[in-house]
Amino acid sequence: MTDPIADLLTRIRNAYSSQKEMTKAPHSSMKMGVLKVMKERNFIKDYKEDKSEKGFKEIAINLLPSGKEITFKRISKPGQRIYVKSSEIKKVNGGLGVAIVSTPKGIITGEEAVNNKVGGELICEIY
Repeated sequence: MTDPIADLLTRIRNAYSSQKEMTKAPHSSMKMGVLKVMKERNFIKDYKEDKSEKGFKEIAINLLPSGKEITFKRISKPGQRIYVKSSEIKKVNGGLGVAIVSTPKGIITGEEAVNNKVGGELICEIY
């Protein structure tokens, strides 16, 4: 798998479109950071670490009841990393969405990055 974050976003998008309540994804700390931001902004209900039948770590993601359509846009990719300064981070969808940024202070929203005056890799936008 060349882009695990895109895989996570696709799994969540597909689960929402098929109106499922839960989906699973392979575990990584980067994914856990992205899911933490998504939970804080009410894009998912909850997530937790789980063990698969083969003994590998997984993440079980509980989704919200599908009432609205959520759009995931992957910005920085393995073939082309996109780094931004705190002054270059813009509001997503007029402030209704959220930008997720990987910074030296961890994975945070674009709004928090601007407030803390810290830049980093612009991972994705969700609205």
